Amino acid sequence: MNNKFSRRDFLKLGGVAAIIGSASGTVLARANQPSQPYDPLADICGIPPVQTGMDHGEGLPGTGDVDHERNGFNPGEILTDFDYGNVSTLPNGQTLREYEIIAINKNIEIVPGIDFPAWTYNGRIPGPTIRATEGDRIRIHFKNGSSHPHSMHFHGFHPNEMDGVPGTGPGGMVNPGEEFIYEFDAEPFGLHLYHCHVFPLARHIAKGLYGAFIVDPKGGRPPVDREMIMVMNGIDVDFDDANDFYAINGIPFYYQNHPIQIKVGETIRIYLVNILEFDLLNSFHLHANFFHYYPTGTSLTPSEFTDTIIQGQAQRGILEFNYKYPGMYMFHAHVTEFAELGWNGMFEVLP
Repeated sequence: MNNKFSRRDFLKLGGVAAIIGSASGTVLARANQPSQPYDPLADICGIPPVQTGMDHGEGLPGTGDVDHERNGFNPGEILTDFDYGNVSTLPNGQTLREYEIIAINKNIEIVPGIDFPAWTYNGRIPGPTIRATEGDRIRIHFKNGSSHPHSMHFHGFHPNEMDGVPGTGPGGMVNPGEEFIYEFDAEPFGLHLYHCHVFPLARHIAKGLYGAFIVDPKGGRPPVDREMIMVMNGIDVDFDDANDFYAINGIPFYYQNHPIQIKVGETIRIYLVNILEFDLLNSFHLHANFFHYYPTGTSLTPSEFTDTIIQGQAQRGILEFNYKYPGMYMFHAHVTEFAELGWNGMFEVLP
């Protein structure tokens, strides 16, 4: 019988401490530091060793906040950051939305003391939330500024040469230093996503190359008070094809440390996307409340009224709800392990 604790076991213990300490705003996620095992994917993908400098927690990675300024993005800002592109009108009267996307390698501090060697779109995880109206023309100016081939594969309707898959044309594998323009009409309306589709596919996604793609119906959805984007992801820091942390919008524990403030009676709409690799399912549970759920967002009629939903990888849906009473309310994955390892947050409902 092997009684040796793995990195994952220590992280689990740290996650338990994080949940217990949430009332005081303190996050404690412990990680042991074993010697780095040989990983053949490191040779394939050029993955450097995990950096584990203990600059913030006196030897205890995961204590407190990460350096968001150094990371160059903040999950609190990503929550409401919808990118409508540079807008113009084509000669035929169609709205054109243009976007500049660059893939770059970037070290991101995911918990204090642990840097993750990520692959990113525009230097952040997730990439920009691209938003348009059904029927708009989408034009993505994609540049590969990283050291590996990458692409952009969008869920939705488009010609095969715009699919971003190797073998379908030059946009299927954009080599380092090269550029490609993806262009297609935004359809159907709903909540979609995009991600790299270069092989090994799981590694390219798990290292951070993904984002949300929202197509609003013509005429829009019924108005709400606030809209938010939440992309559920995992982080495999030791590249053993098992997640060590879980998060919403890139950084574990962020919305536990920084509760999302809303008001009693406000109608909230959440665009929820699951891009989790290495685990079959993810979930969302809302405390002390229920929400209307619109799978994939392709219908204006909700499918159910519930407090918990399950999504497989690349599944997504829209949640709408409001709170009747003020107070602090949790939202989290209803897989205990995921919640203990970072996929946990709070709504602070104000009077």
